[in-house]
Amino acid sequence: MSATLKAGQYFSIHEIIYSATAEKENIFNLPTDEKIINNLNELISFLDALREAWGSAIRVGSGYRCPQLNKAVGGSTTSVHMIGLAADLTPVNGKTDDFFEFVKNYLLSNNIPFDQIIDEHSGKKHWVHIGLKNTKGLQRKQVKGYKDGKYYFITTK
Repeated sequence: MSATLKAGQYFSIHEIIYSATAEKENIFNLPTDEKIINNLNELISFLDALREAWGSAIRVGSGYRCPQLNKAVGGSTTSVHMIGLAADLTPVNGKTDDFFEFVKNYLLSNNIPFDQIIDEHSGKKHWVHIGLKNTKGLQRKQVKGYKDGKYYFITTK
């Protein structure tokens, strides 16, 4: 039996796998591995619940990345984007600082398992990275920031 990638209530399959870089570089970014597809279904369910709680639209800047795409965008060699367990998000209303605080408080106060949330800044771009599990399957509940090429801990629970 093979796994099927399923759209969520708020998130489509297309937006979870879409990449402008993949399109530009002609990189095939459709997962075929059953474990990755199952991970992406878990991610979409997680994001749907987060979107419902947030109450307004959220844009996926980066979801699944095949290894070739991950390399092309300069992603970490251990990035969980490659196994379908991470997404970079921005709220459509542009209030990324508020969204990060909401995500942090929502996940921690409701004891929802996750590995990392990172308040990421790169140049003028700002987004929230959410990783459900690390490559070892751990959910460490790390809250970090990233600015000027450096990660720093905000909290760990």
